[in-house]
Amino acid sequence: MGKHFKNFTTVTYIPAKTAEELTPERLASDYAFIEKYIGLDKVYLESHRGGCDVKKEQLSMIRSFLEEKGVEVSGAITTTIDDFEGAETGKRRLFNTFCYTDPAMRARLKEISEFAASMFNEIILDDFYFTNCTCERCIKAKGDRDWVSFRRELMTDVSKNLIVGPAKAVNPRVKMIIKYPNWRESFHFDGYLPGTQGDIFDATYIGTETRSPAYADQHLPEYLSYSLVRFMENAWPGRCGGGWFDTYQCWSVDRYLEQAYLTAFAKAKELMHFMWSDLVDNPFVCAMGLQLGKIDKIIDGVGIPTGIPTYIPHEACGENHLEMRLGMLGLPIEPTPVFPENEERILLTETAAGDPDVISKLKGYVEKGGDAVITTGFLQAAGEGLRAAGLTEAWLTGRKYSVTRYGITGDFAGYIDNRTPILFPEIVHGNNASWSLLNGGDGDLHTPLVLRSTYGKGRIYIISVPENAANLYRVPGAATDVYRRVLAGRGTGTYASGRDTSLFAYDDGSMILYRYVKGNNHPTRVVLHTRQQVQALRDTVSGRTIPARQVVLREDFETVTEYIAEVILQPGTISSFVWEGQQL
Repeated sequence: MGKHFKNFTTVTYIPAKTAEELTPERLASDYAFIEKYIGLDKVYLESHRGGCDVKKEQLSMIRSFLEEKGVEVSGAITTTIDDFEGAETGKRRLFNTFCYTDPAMRARLKEISEFAASMFNEIILDDFYFTNCTCERCIKAKGDRDWVSFRRELMTDVSKNLIVGPAKAVNPRVKMIIKYPNWRESFHFDGYLPGTQGDIFDATYIGTETRSPAYADQHLPEYLSYSLVRFMENAWPGRCGGGWFDTYQCWSVDRYLEQAYLTAFAKAKELMHFMWSDLVDNPFVCAMGLQLGKIDKIIDGVGIPTGIPTYIPHEACGENHLEMRLGMLGLPIEPTPVFPENEERILLTETAAGDPDVISKLKGYVEKGGDAVITTGFLQAAGEGLRAAGLTEAWLTGRKYSVTRYGITGDFAGYIDNRTPILFPEIVHGNNASWSLLNGGDGDLHTPLVLRSTYGKGRIYIISVPENAANLYRVPGAATDVYRRVLAGRGTGTYASGRDTSLFAYDDGSMILYRYVKGNNHPTRVVLHTRQQVQALRDTVSGRTIPARQVVLREDFETVTEYIAEVILQPGTISSFVWEGQQL
């Protein structure tokens, strides 16, 4: 793929202000450092940001230098603008994004796009291509519409008539790329339209910055660096160019490196190390250089990423990032904006209720034999429709249980008592109309945490999400395994039991395991489970094999057999495995 690595291209970005200030001497020095540590295949060179417009001669100097080094150079634009003569002033524009109803700003944006297209055959828009303007002109243009509807129409017009259309008129060969940020749950509030902009732009890119989740401005579980690449690949098949991460709010080298690991595990074509000046003389980059070759070797030859299909429709939000938290409980997740009607088992979080037709889709899916796992957030948002369709009799009362005891039904795990209290919503259901596989309670009361019912040829499982979704990590392991078994289903897939661990699965049977660097930075035991009849688990890096052990469980009133193997994972270390001796 790239000239330095087989499975991805290494990329960085030069913002306009940096480009404006680069002298030939500094350019050569900076390049030498970046090339030494991460290897440089491609650069996106920005011509406009804020109040900075880089002159053609300066852009040409930088491009010529890099191309002589064998580096591919594409263009870039950040759609922010300082106040300028002719534009209306006094607008409260967060981050100085454009007001797309202001005639002077619209004209200026068209000029910016045309200039970039005159210089480059490929242009990426940095992720400030959104609108938050609520000036008097925008309020008047909105009229009686809500902001989401207004901005959908406005940004469709801007994309066609001010960005892509003018660029292609100047340079018919130009490829226009829109980079979406890492806050997917809020796209529709700010005019980002991946569901419709795919018909306008040639390709897309996605932000995979997760930084330090407990303190970052957005709510960004580490798994986002993987799942957002997968989401965009499923949204725009074959046209997701890469993942984009940075050094900001990464208060350890491991936190920085994890962004790159997960972006690569998702099979992103390009790894964007943002940005040029932040890389130079940065010890994080030295560590990255050590790891990129290891990543490339581990993902070399693995298949297409696969996982539990999770329906995330465009322009919807709710239980935001919950599927990513499940991905950090050893469950491979595959988010998609297309309802996965042909899959054996699917996951619907509250976000899925944003599809107005989701009840009819769900009913048809389960009736034909599919197994659907829905969260309590989905039950809350769509419960009336679910009950009207006859899919469940269960409902949420609005009361909460402070769960200190877990009761597992159907297998031999028994009871787990005297645990730290976790708040769960109370589910009420019809006894024997549905059946609880896991209860949570305190005193002599309890509520279902995992509930199963049937419809047609299929089944519906309801899984309860704590009031604070991060408390999923604090649920006892044996109880969490009930969630894992329900979500993994009865197919040939694998899930992993263990804290702060992700399992990345591929359609050729390859698996990558990663243990996150968090508070308990010590080795931990992780158990891999499969319902394939296997003999051993092989470490593809060391070649070591671990015998598989057979375990018999009682589940859904049936006897089921799992095969398990135990591994020890070091925090921050990547491992790769395959099962051996499968009898499919």
